[in-house]
Amino acid sequence: MCWHPSPASLNKVRQAPVSAVPASHQQARHLRNFVDHAARGVDMSRLCIGSWDMPGRCDIRVLTYVINTHLRRHDTYHSWFEFADGDRILRHTVRNPADIQCVPVKHDEMSPEELREHIVATPSPLEWECFRFAVIQRADHFTFCFSIDHLYIDAQFLGAIRMELYLMYTSLLAGGAPPALPAAGSYEKYCVQQHEYTSALTLDSPQVQAWVDFFEQNDGTLPECPVSLGDGSGACDLMFVRLMDEQQTADFEDACIAAGGRFSGGVFASAALVQYELTGAETYYGLVACDTRSSRDEFLTIGWFTGFVPITIPVGSSSFGAAVRAAQQSFDSGKALANVPFARVLELAPWLRMPQGRVPLLFHLDASSPPLSTIVKSEWGGSNIKIHHDGGVPARFDLRVNRYEKETHAMVFFPDNPVARESVTRYLETLKSIYLRVAEGRGGAPLWDVAALQRQLV
Repeated sequence: MCWHPSPASLNKVRQAPVSAVPASHQQARHLRNFVDHAARGVDMSRLCIGSWDMPGRCDIRVLTYVINTHLRRHDTYHSWFEFADGDRILRHTVRNPADIQCVPVKHDEMSPEELREHIVATPSPLEWECFRFAVIQRADHFTFCFSIDHLYIDAQFLGAIRMELYLMYTSLLAGGAPPALPAAGSYEKYCVQQHEYTSALTLDSPQVQAWVDFFEQNDGTLPECPVSLGDGSGACDLMFVRLMDEQQTADFEDACIAAGGRFSGGVFASAALVQYELTGAETYYGLVACDTRSSRDEFLTIGWFTGFVPITIPVGSSSFGAAVRAAQQSFDSGKALANVPFARVLELAPWLRMPQGRVPLLFHLDASSPPLSTIVKSEWGGSNIKIHHDGGVPARFDLRVNRYEKETHAMVFFPDNPVARESVTRYLETLKSIYLRVAEGRGGAPLWDVAALQRQLV
């Protein structure tokens, strides 16, 4: 069973008037990247796909109500975009959210491959209905699936939709009234405030100058990928490695704290050290993806709030402790820069440029402490929650280090070709060796001699 907008709903939404609210910088970059990839005949990775299990037989009527309530409740879904006069992006917004109406459509039995093809065929970000919901009914439970273009959501979405849909569905199924959810925040409000903030920036603004300095330290552009991805061809693939168990994770954190940093600083320092061991680069320039939500309203808002924090870490002859301190200071002092989009920096400093290749990004999630740990244990446990990729070509080299209560693991998204696969395999092997070395108490000595010896032996 899948849910699609009704023909009447599609017609009303497509007639929505132009809105004065601009697309967020994140949305504008995504739309332009999509058009650029499409012009080159490349299928860009763009969908956020997730699933989880729920017991019993799905009540289609109840779930239909829940899905429509969700879509009407969050204004990120109330708009669609088009290009006009070349590169100008126009937003169209539905006046009445009640015009949004999804209806269940029963499909014949599908093979896993047919279901995958249906999910990844979710319409493009240039169409309003770039989202899909589905249910796979099994003998004693059902699997709920969603596929939503990144245009509408960010990484915080999984926890939000899991809690919202789960609470509403289970409450209604038990015969109760819909739960009293807190009022949703407005992504349109964020878009307006973001543009007001960025429009007030000048070349002399400290935040802009910090970005200009970072670009110029990298020859006027952003850092290159730390590994070879071959010719960049191939669908998006994912490589996963368990870095540390529960005790090793605790020991690693103790080493970070003893050095004057936090676990996050250790994550950033380890990325710097693996690049040094593989390439010999004595200074690490990285970009850390960061959620820019800062107010209660924003934390109740579904939308795309991700920004990037530039970090600079000298590692040439450093111990792990020195690298952690440098990493933590660089990240903490640069967090405000996440509110300054690349596009605005390039407008104010046109001699800078975006790189031709993929920009490496570093993501860190700590789900070992509240509130995420509570959600993971009470709501996610036993639910078989999964995140899936759509197989499109990734726009970047993404390293994600996730800490949970019982372990820490790393994932890398990369284009699936032989050169990239070999490079990423070696990268993750080296990364794991650094984490284990620190967890075992062998991170106090300078690292340059070990790295140099390893490169000589290759």
